[in-house]
Amino acid sequence: MIEPVSTSDIIRRSAAAQAAALQAGELSSEELTRAHLDRIAAVDGDLHAYLHVSEEQALAAARDVDARRAAGEELHELAGVPVAVKDVMVTEGTPTTAGSKILEGWVPPYDATLVEKLRAAGLPMLGKTNMDEFAMGSSTETSAYGPTRNPWDRERIPGGSGGGSAAAVGAYEAPLAIGTDTGGSIRQPGAVTGTVGVKPTYGSVSRYGLIAMASSLDQAGPVTRTVEDAALLHQLIAGHDPRDSTSLPDPVGDFAAAARRQDVSGLRIGVIEQLEGEGFAPEVQARFTESLEQLERAGAEIVRVSCPNFEYALGAYYLIMPSEASSNLAKFDGMRFGLRVVPEDHPTAESVMKATRGAGFGDEVKRRILLGTYALSAGYYDAYYGSAQKVRTLVQRDFAAAFEQVDVLASPTSPTVAFRLGEKVDDPLAMYMNDIATIPANLAGTPGISVPSGLAEDGLPAGIQFLAPARADERLYQVGGALEALLEDSWGGPLLAKAPELTAIAGGAK
Repeated sequence: MIEPVSTSDIIRRSAAAQAAALQAGELSSEELTRAHLDRIAAVDGDLHAYLHVSEEQALAAARDVDARRAAGEELHELAGVPVAVKDVMVTEGTPTTAGSKILEGWVPPYDATLVEKLRAAGLPMLGKTNMDEFAMGSSTETSAYGPTRNPWDRERIPGGSGGGSAAAVGAYEAPLAIGTDTGGSIRQPGAVTGTVGVKPTYGSVSRYGLIAMASSLDQAGPVTRTVEDAALLHQLIAGHDPRDSTSLPDPVGDFAAAARRQDVSGLRIGVIEQLEGEGFAPEVQARFTESLEQLERAGAEIVRVSCPNFEYALGAYYLIMPSEASSNLAKFDGMRFGLRVVPEDHPTAESVMKATRGAGFGDEVKRRILLGTYALSAGYYDAYYGSAQKVRTLVQRDFAAAFEQVDVLASPTSPTVAFRLGEKVDDPLAMYMNDIATIPANLAGTPGISVPSGLAEDGLPAGIQFLAPARADERLYQVGGALEALLEDSWGGPLLAKAPELTAIAGGAK
């Protein structure tokens, strides 16, 4: 006889362990999904990781998986394990707002390719997670529906733009989540919430159905509590999509096998000189150094490399990204879908558009539209946008030169731990600096992973970032899985077990 498992225990297990429990018949997907929904009901009123919870849909999907398993159908390894999706992915029959009032109440008529894959594999979708408006932010404070709070310290930010997905996973409100990464919006939230975040190679995961901010930079990817879980989710969502013109035709690698290998013997790890030292908090830097020492003792070779043009990456990004955003957001005009504000006296198409965009967009979105429109305007295109694209090419060349010397590159993921809510919201330049280490990968299209590296200031988590050449995502899982195992041995378990605030709110599911 199989002993029943405690649902309050099962939601704290990895997604791989939850999947194994489902396969062994220890519990049903309906019970597992209900446990996560109970957890959301218990704690999300405080954390605000979700914008919409799809209780009925999730339970119906779970019951369907249970019936298919009982009938002996061959299922995906993660079938029955719930997932949360960042609210920038369109979902048929479920509201999608991109964190903006201009899309409040909009229910898409179709699913993003990524969402189709999740549903087909039998992962019940718990709901849509909170985010900075149109993914513009590093703290989830620009969401039109209020900020998400960090489960480690509810007075601090969970990172952004995908803070909702990271907080949901970190607070045991979901075992798996999807985020998007335009300049670090998966990796930086991972670092400050003690979770794992992966930005895949550009084009390896379909962007069809992703509400675009910057089309040449946006990339969807996994948010999880372990490297193995990220690998399993990445394998599920990756693959060519003929509906996405930027989709790569490459076969999907065996990321899970790479994560389980836990061997870095002979691996050359390059430390990027431009992404450490000044500007990085001493304790963040210390955890980074300690992680490298662990890898070196395990057989990796640590090499210092220089990427001189990374110094200009932040400036180039904040010209390219707003330029593309100003073009992509032009569709939100009050005419076709979403919010429409009609002035009282003699409304015209122009006045409706002006009133709608004025009421529907928040300050940060307006700021970036203005910056982008200016950079693309006649007389300034070559001086600003054109020059930024030249810097982008130089950054790509720096990566190419570095990967001739090493297998992967390493840096701290974020220069600081999670800062306090409201601390930088009125200082856009200070906010933008949080992306200094993550932006180069988006400019070059290379993959990156953030793995917890330990506790820094005030007992808050820090993260270490690894970068690999385009199409070499397996290397990230190899080094990330090895480091995770080494550090958890030294910590005596997962880093999330050390979160006092998380422990204090840990009694949600019964």
